[in-house]
Amino acid sequence: MLNRFGVVEGTHRADSDDGDTGSSVAQHVTRIERDTNYERSAGNYIMDVDGNALLDVYMQISSMPLGYNHPAMLEALADPVNQKIMANRPALGVFPGSQWADKLNRVLLRSGVTPPGLSHLTTMMCGSCSNENAFKNIFIWYAEKQRQGAPFTKKEIESCMINQTPGSPRFSIMSFKGAFHGRTLGTLSTTHSKYIHKLDIPAFDWPVASFPGYKYPLEENARHNQQEDECCLAEVEELFEKYKKEKRTPVAGVIIEPIQAEGGDNHASPEFFRQLQRIIRKNGAALLIDEVQTGGGPTGKMWCHEHFELDGPPDLVTFSKKMQLGGYYHTEAFRPKQSYRVFNTWMGDPSKVILLEAILDVIRKEDLLDRVTQVGGYLMKHLTDMQKEHSGAISAVRGRGTFIAFNCASPETRDGLIKTLQTKGVQAGGCGQQSVRLRPALTFTQRHADIFLDALRASLKE
Repeated sequence: MLNRFGVVEGTHRADSDDGDTGSSVAQHVTRIERDTNYERSAGNYIMDVDGNALLDVYMQISSMPLGYNHPAMLEALADPVNQKIMANRPALGVFPGSQWADKLNRVLLRSGVTPPGLSHLTTMMCGSCSNENAFKNIFIWYAEKQRQGAPFTKKEIESCMINQTPGSPRFSIMSFKGAFHGRTLGTLSTTHSKYIHKLDIPAFDWPVASFPGYKYPLEENARHNQQEDECCLAEVEELFEKYKKEKRTPVAGVIIEPIQAEGGDNHASPEFFRQLQRIIRKNGAALLIDEVQTGGGPTGKMWCHEHFELDGPPDLVTFSKKMQLGGYYHTEAFRPKQSYRVFNTWMGDPSKVILLEAILDVIRKEDLLDRVTQVGGYLMKHLTDMQKEHSGAISAVRGRGTFIAFNCASPETRDGLIKTLQTKGVQAGGCGQQSVRLRPALTFTQRHADIFLDALRASLKE
């Protein structure tokens, strides 16, 4: 992967609390370099091959919970026992290691990690395949309800082999405009953030509902935003009816992100999510919450949907990125009765669970979720103040924890601001049409926030 850092002016230091193993990372940046030096990147700083260190508030698209080269992760990789696990990667669905079940119980199924109310787990490798296979669990569950415990019929068995009903039923997954759930063939039918993802690729005729489009500041636009919630929820109700009666493609499940990340960091209220869950339950469908980007702590809770105080747990929750491997939690109802229905060679990756265990231990020992909440509040306050000072340049500051974004006046000014930030020693990222998104590591401190804020102020003055 090539990182075009640009010409960066100034000096930054990746100190020992950033995971540096000895020498400080202090560089005066004078040249353009494209390749990343991951060996010398440390903590919250990413370094190029010329020694230019940038404060990384994007963190590999929100996938680095502890930053670069954290000692706890390196120690886990140096353990001879772990090395043998990594050297002998098993086909977990058939030949799991003797300690695999215990490892899952200690890491992914331990208290404080498992989403409340979801006791079952299926491991995968990435976010897309997690959503893709979760769709299968939903369809199997929905078909079993219709079958009412009866065995597969001969007609079902034969027709599925040529992609025909009743064995290949016409079910659908509802998604939302602006959503991103992956680029595999099934998930791409629920992804609606950028045309370049979808163009020329066949798609299922599945329902797509509107996601609330809020105005900011929230406190000044409460009535408008409430009406947005109401209109979008009414549309969800209409689509359930349309796809059941007119399209004859009933909605088996609804997939939604707690915050639409790739689509522009679009938020909806807790009340929207509570009402949505009630509508889904009323229609006998499943709620799948996609926590691929929001999961793992960046909003100040392990899972963003915990902020919503739902009536009960969602039916399924997918994860990846900060969690190192992919997978999904679900209730017992979504566990297929027959084996081999959700399967692939790897079914996860033990090496990533080793890393995740080290990550979770650091999160707990250093109270990183509390830090995320505190630093996120600090960032939000100062960004909101900056928004008032530069109202023509940035707007709509929004976020939970350090999962923060703001808008620029246009896509061009957004892209220009990201490039200017690079010249000030900060690596940021964009999302949506004109938003800048912050995805720092959980180890991001107030000191790092000040460096970012200073760079942003300087960039906005240019």
